[in-house]
Amino acid sequence: MQATRLPNDAKAGPTKPAVRAVLERKLALGPEDHFVEVGSCTGAVTIEAARRAGRVTALERKPERLETTRANLDANEYDAAVELIHAEAPEGIPEDGDVLFLGGSRNYESNLDAALEAGYDRIVMNVSRLEVAGEAARAFRERGVLDEVLSLQVANGYDLAGATSFDANNPVYMLVAEPGGEYRGDEQ
Repeated sequence: MQATRLPNDAKAGPTKPAVRAVLERKLALGPEDHFVEVGSCTGAVTIEAARRAGRVTALERKPERLETTRANLDANEYDAAVELIHAEAPEGIPEDGDVLFLGGSRNYESNLDAALEAGYDRIVMNVSRLEVAGEAARAFRERGVLDEVLSLQVANGYDLAGATSFDANNPVYMLVAEPGGEYRGDEQ
């Protein structure tokens, strides 16, 4: 597995590697897919997607984050055609996308509706706040597209006086939608 280099950072920080690993599985990207990301931030997910999908469109509303994404893309190898767009979604969400990743919760209901209207096959949303995760789960359910909800919390080990201790990252809630699918709950 090729490491993702992120020499440029953003205040919000990149999606953590362990969360990206689960996200990769849930996105299930293939070489024919057009992956669309809303909220590219550092480009960590953009880079991973550009190694698997045939085409990538990344939207970011903050110009400095878009430049961070561009710089981090330049520091990595990938095969996909990547388009970076300065826009606040749902503006800029392409009609011809297959898989949508919502990296944040801003305008999530409008973004979800835009993807559903355009016929996206898979939609995954990461959320860091519990209350927003509950609201988003309700919105996905109301539209009949919620396939599963995950709560991910990872702790990374470090040396402490010759033994191993752990630093816990904040939890991330991941909502997965497959329009036309059935809710699977905790099935894997």
